[in-house]
Amino acid sequence: MCNLPPSSPGPDQPAPGESEAGVRKTLERLIRNSGDGYASLSRLIGRNPAYIQQYVKRGVPKRLSEEDRRRLAQHFGVNETLLGAPLALSPRISPDPGRHNCVEIPRIRVTRSDSGSVVLDRSLLRDLPNVRDNWLTAYQVEGDSMAPTLREGDLVLVDTAEAHPSRDGIYVLEIDSKLAVKRLSINPATRMVTISSDNNSYPPFPNCDPALLHTIGRVVWLGRAI
Repeated sequence: MCNLPPSSPGPDQPAPGESEAGVRKTLERLIRNSGDGYASLSRLIGRNPAYIQQYVKRGVPKRLSEEDRRRLAQHFGVNETLLGAPLALSPRISPDPGRHNCVEIPRIRVTRSDSGSVVLDRSLLRDLPNVRDNWLTAYQVEGDSMAPTLREGDLVLVDTAEAHPSRDGIYVLEIDSKLAVKRLSINPATRMVTISSDNNSYPPFPNCDPALLHTIGRVVWLGRAI
């Protein structure tokens, strides 16, 4: 891991002032991962309840005001540049080749008090095919249901671009209003899903309708302390 200040956007993240559509997509991902509602965020910045939804879905207004952007960045615990702030407003840091190889990944907020992000060396992610940095989110495993593959306290990166499972794999999903990491297997004939745990003490749940699953994304990377 890189113990560095929040980095500027990487090549797959919206560059400041370049793409307002990219900023809206980033904000939508932050909202989805946080569990916040559009209306509550609108009230947070002192706007009418439909303000944030209209910005994200319809592009109205065309861009966030500086004050709105600052409040939202503070709320999500991310660098303001991810929401379109010019680099001149972000902390000035002396050029450091190592720093520019790092990427800042937000954590999934399990509770409203959770915040922060994980900063990783980009070289750790180079072997992840077709995974874009700005779709990644971090989650810390709880419980032993996926042991020995995953242990409690393991840090995993989740590709939220795969929120609708189309292939077998390990996914983070919401079950009974709680997040869990499970293995999903898709029946090639019926497309029904079996939810299982690698720990045999936990029973599987076969023939689940994928349309009824609330999946956050597919686990694509694992880090743990020894």
